[in-house]
Amino acid sequence: MRLFIAVEIKQIPTILSLINSIKQTNADVKLVDPENIHLTLAFLGEVEDLKLSRIEDSMNSVKFSKFNIVLRGTGAFPSISRPRVVWIGIEKGFNNMKDIRAQLVSNLKLNGIKPEDDKEFVPHITIGRVKGPRNLSELSSFIIKNANELYGEMEVNEIKLFKSTLTPKGPIYEVLYAIRANN
Repeated sequence: MRLFIAVEIKQIPTILSLINSIKQTNADVKLVDPENIHLTLAFLGEVEDLKLSRIEDSMNSVKFSKFNIVLRGTGAFPSISRPRVVWIGIEKGFNNMKDIRAQLVSNLKLNGIKPEDDKEFVPHITIGRVKGPRNLSELSSFIIKNANELYGEMEVNEIKLFKSTLTPKGPIYEVLYAIRANN
């Protein structure tokens, strides 16, 4: 199974508007389907079914209180001039996300599971992946123009384990397990 642990992002109208605006740039970007928008805490990749209980145990050991995140600004990895991933940033709640991620990675490693994305964690919400060079300058200009735009606020009160099934039309996500905040 192809797995990741994430915070599900509710469908926020300003994010839907952002996605539609990116379409208007006519850049070659594969946008995330609104129902699939999330903030990845740990990408686990292909995992054997028998390791599922160890992942659940790792999640159960994460302690956090509910908190709010503020979604602000657009950006790109690796850079604005060479965008490959277009994202929305996290303003308020950034350190809470980093703390949850640190606990999660530590617990997973103790249980013999190594996340594939074991590098410095930068909380963000991926909204699109650049597929080709068409209209990149328009896309970069759009990202810069919206670098400080406010996209909303939401409460984080649970983290979820998702199974991702890749299809020609895009990934299909299924929640396998979830934990709630301690309060």
